Amino acid sequence: MTGPLKRAAALVACLGMGLGIAQAQGTPEPASNSSTASSAANATPAMTEADVGSFFDGLMPFALRRSDIAGGVVVVVKDGQLLFARGYGYADLATRAPVSPDSTLFRPGSTSKLFTWTAVMQLVERGSLQLDRDINDYLDFKIPPRDGRPITLHDLLTHTPGFEDAARDLLPASVDDVNLEHYLKAHVPARIFPAGDRVAYSNYGCGLAGYIVQRVSGERFEDYIAHHVFAPLGMTHSTFAQPLPASLAPLMSKGYRTASDGKPQPFEAVDPAPAGAMSATATDMARFMIAQLQGGRVGDASILKPETVSAMHEQHYTPAPGMPGYGLGFYREDRNGLRIAGHGGDTVVFHSDLHLLLDKGVGIFMSFNSAGSPDAGGVRMVRAAIFHGFLDRYFPAPLPAQKVLASAARDASKVVGWYQMTRRNDSALRLFSLLSQFHVAADADGTLTVSPMLSDDAGKPLHWREVAPLQYREVNGRDRIHFVTRADGSIDYWTTDYLPAITVFGRVAGSHGAGNVMPLLGLSMFVVLATLLIWAIGPVVRRHYGATLELPQAVRRFRRLSRLGVLAMFLAVAGWFALAAAIGANEKLLLHGSAAPWMVLLYALGVVALVGVIAIVAHAASTLTRGHRSRWVTFGETVLALAALYLGWFVLAFGLVSFNTHF
Repeated sequence: MTGPLKRAAALVACLGMGLGIAQAQGTPEPASNSSTASSAANATPAMTEADVGSFFDGLMPFALRRSDIAGGVVVVVKDGQLLFARGYGYADLATRAPVSPDSTLFRPGSTSKLFTWTAVMQLVERGSLQLDRDINDYLDFKIPPRDGRPITLHDLLTHTPGFEDAARDLLPASVDDVNLEHYLKAHVPARIFPAGDRVAYSNYGCGLAGYIVQRVSGERFEDYIAHHVFAPLGMTHSTFAQPLPASLAPLMSKGYRTASDGKPQPFEAVDPAPAGAMSATATDMARFMIAQLQGGRVGDASILKPETVSAMHEQHYTPAPGMPGYGLGFYREDRNGLRIAGHGGDTVVFHSDLHLLLDKGVGIFMSFNSAGSPDAGGVRMVRAAIFHGFLDRYFPAPLPAQKVLASAARDASKVVGWYQMTRRNDSALRLFSLLSQFHVAADADGTLTVSPMLSDDAGKPLHWREVAPLQYREVNGRDRIHFVTRADGSIDYWTTDYLPAITVFGRVAGSHGAGNVMPLLGLSMFVVLATLLIWAIGPVVRRHYGATLELPQAVRRFRRLSRLGVLAMFLAVAGWFALAAAIGANEKLLLHGSAAPWMVLLYALGVVALVGVIAIVAHAASTLTRGHRSRWVTFGETVLALAALYLGWFVLAFGLVSFNTHF
């Protein structure tokens, strides 16, 4: 759930299931992986309570220690029954209170959205809502259209409304600031894509859906979920209420940055609540999974019709042919030949995953109360490793054979370059999108690497081999990358099943690619800094040698203005990078909205810097045309003018004078 900057790169996209391997040309690799997997399949252990317990008891304590996580919980359901539930570590480090799957509340973050989507589909069943209808028909304010295409509920459920990402006030500083209606009306994000065009995960969109549930049902959103989802399922330890009810507050796990830090973080309020405000025990989440796997029923209670549940799980949007994308609210994460629907969730300190193995009647939910140490991969790496280990133990599948395509090197030359997420903010955070771009590079044989995101547990880049035209599979692995082309054959974006399906990665024009921008920006800032140093020490040097700088008054004035412009430009650009570093260290500057005043200050400084560019260029032109300075001085002023022009373009191109604080 947390925000869109450098760290947001770690939250990105899932989608996966490659095509056309049988059509690939070339020499096959040895089939040892297949035979090994086949032997392993013959020895697949039965999924019993005892064996599942042994599996998690062997993994979880080590994972918590290695990743510096205070506590976690896991539940597994199978064939309509709770198979396994266990807590690990501590819910409160100070009191050494252990985690209980029955009574310790966790914050599942964006996994909460599945309950919002369930509420929407209940109202669709009753005829109160229609998936293909303009959402403005259900609202008391208007979402502006784009390209003549309104947003529908179907777009919200598949995360394709085209909204830019919004982080401001997503985790407000106090629960007193939580107000669904006010938030939605005050934070309408810009639409950067036509509705239905491409996935760009949206907390705001889910908030809209929850508000529509509230308006159409006549009940507050929190009350609707309590009455129509929690109560029928017997989820007695679950709530969307903020603050927590008095009966549940003592059961809430503490949240930590790391276990070794040991400092509990304040309760994280979430606004809009439908996007991630739920608190629940693991065994309550098990009841929800059972309902999703049993056609909407738990015992005699029913929350949805079987056909509705099936529709929620089936794929309704895909970013590329053959790649899993979104159902109605669930994202697909097929693996090991299994159809899997799921959803993850993250606040700053709580991190969760829910997975439904649709054809096996199996569900698994896990949640952790710490972000964990980045040096050990953090909690996100732990979640993925545990789930993949679970699948490989109980549902092993051979690794797909990989062939070397004759076209690999040629196709690689088409896809190399810089890419940015569709889940981004263009209004105020274009600089942050630049800092979180991904680079696709190719080896001589056409094998790809993607940095900085796609890496193994040791942080080394994964390698990807072409298995069909513009479709790549991890070398000795299962995950895939699929490049999508425009009508003219140029690369539009790529998608991967390495991570959850919340974004795709669009190609960036060369002028805006980090590989070009950052070196030129660095060189320009070096020139500017050198100019400032020379300006500062010049009088000292001249005084030491008894020299004077004889310039006409008009030229002296121009020179002084140009140097002030240099100072403003340096402070403006350096200030934005300092703010980016501060947000990277403390995402609450975005999530609480407290970065906004600093952004306004930097915007104003950027305007001064642009005026300074004019002064710098004018002074350089004067130096060239009048010929009153030496060739070295003339050369230096010319280089400075070129650097200033590039920095001025940078300020404009990346919105550093937009005065927009809609982030």
